[in-house]
Amino acid sequence: MFVRNQLSNWIDGMRAQLTLPLRIELWNGQQVDLSSEAPRVTIKLPNVAAARYLLTPSLSNLGAAYVEGAIEVKGKARDMIAVVNALARTSLKAEGKFARLARTFHHSKQKDAAAIRYHYDVSNAFYQQFLDPRMVYSCAYFENGDEDLATAQLKKIDHILRKIELQPNQTLLDIGCGWGALVIRAAQQYNARCVGVTLSENQYALAQQRVREAGLEHLVEIRLQDYRDVRGQFDRITSVGMFEHVGLRHLPEYFTAIHSLLAPDGVVMNHGITTTDPDNGETPYGGGEFIEKYVFPHGELAHIGHVLRAMQQGALEVSDVENLRRHYARTCAIWTDNFEAHTDQVRALAGDKRYRIWHVYLAGCAYAFEQDWISLYQIVGRKAGQRSAALPWSRKHMYPAAT
Repeated sequence: MFVRNQLSNWIDGMRAQLTLPLRIELWNGQQVDLSSEAPRVTIKLPNVAAARYLLTPSLSNLGAAYVEGAIEVKGKARDMIAVVNALARTSLKAEGKFARLARTFHHSKQKDAAAIRYHYDVSNAFYQQFLDPRMVYSCAYFENGDEDLATAQLKKIDHILRKIELQPNQTLLDIGCGWGALVIRAAQQYNARCVGVTLSENQYALAQQRVREAGLEHLVEIRLQDYRDVRGQFDRITSVGMFEHVGLRHLPEYFTAIHSLLAPDGVVMNHGITTTDPDNGETPYGGGEFIEKYVFPHGELAHIGHVLRAMQQGALEVSDVENLRRHYARTCAIWTDNFEAHTDQVRALAGDKRYRIWHVYLAGCAYAFEQDWISLYQIVGRKAGQRSAALPWSRKHMYPAAT
């Protein structure tokens, strides 16, 4: 009776403050709508105990309840995320437990490899359901805003290769090479001699296969290797969507390692997600807690200011910074649509629980980028201490000549 009264009071409070296209179905068959319009999201509480998730509707609480099957949620993922965030904003204070807390984790080669395998080694077929044909699992570049995903991902790769001023026959190291799209493109367009490293066995196998199919074995080497174990020097280094796994405390070491691998006149480009909290805090209302538990174990986001400082500590001079937050919001929105369009295939490949995890994760990321909770920066750098002549006069080289 006490929980029922609490829930009734909570519903009355929500109705007084919000108009949401949400229907709540209770265990006794009763339906409660929080708007006069047709509900776009339905939350079903199968028993009295499940009411506690609504009474404290943080992103971690409701997300975990949905993933674990303690509640049922129906609706498009983007609608689900918008409704849950509205409930969290209204019910919770973005302070205390639900503040943008900064958590740090102990990182080692073994733990980092395990975290990578957990996230990426679901199956290649799983990722094929929502990625573009090249399987580029990072922020696309919508130069005009109307490109399809495949075009925008190719433009992103070309944008990076122009940024680093890649020249024919140069050597290129791609840290966290994914399924090999960037190194394959660099070899095809610039005849670059490329090494791509990944800790994912599934990515390693498919990337090798794609290199063979492209006839580029003489130019591209894919390694199942930690970047900390790479030796030698490279004219150009790229790192796309990888440094989120490094850890806040280890960023100076990460950039120092890049410095040691970079040729004296080399160029590096780091592309990665950042928090927009100056104190390196996570997304509010428990979003970071959910991602750490279910999606990216030991993932940590740094503020752009922290990243720039760490690069300088690693003896790298930053020469260009570009914010692509809008681009990642759109990328994640397209991934979400693709994911939902292949619901049956995803469930068959990954199971119901992992389907539910990714269902809310992809839409949640799109929402977080849209709301300026997280961002995406491409940062170009060189070895510090060089004469100014090493720097370009302008950014013209980054953009294709008008035709």
